[in-house]
Amino acid sequence: MIRSPSDLMRVNLLEVFNEPDPVRRAAVIAENYAEDVVWHEPDRIIRGRKHLERRAEEVRAENPDWVFRPAGPASELDDVGHLGFHYGPADQSPMATGMDIARIRDGVIIELYTIVTEIRQPS
Repeated sequence: MIRSPSDLMRVNLLEVFNEPDPVRRAAVIAENYAEDVVWHEPDRIIRGRKHLERRAEEVRAENPDWVFRPAGPASELDDVGHLGFHYGPADQSPMATGMDIARIRDGVIIELYTIVTEIRQPS
């Protein structure tokens, strides 16, 4: 099944970065990302599915009780998808906000950009 850019943005946020099971997360990555996917984070560039899997695991481990929540609906234009996000404890205000933007080819993410727009300091 070929997914739309909007669908892939929701999969990226909710089925990869919120997925606690590494086996399930790896299966979702294998199905929805190109083998040579490139992920641009604010402080690094990740190349390839295996490195994406590892980095997603690191993000989950940094704050295991935090979740990503969509900040509105996903949008798309041609081969580009966009989804804003909130990140923080599930039952509290977000500690960070930002957006993911992805380029899609043949129904998979080939390039992902994560832009953090705000980080709140804990009170």
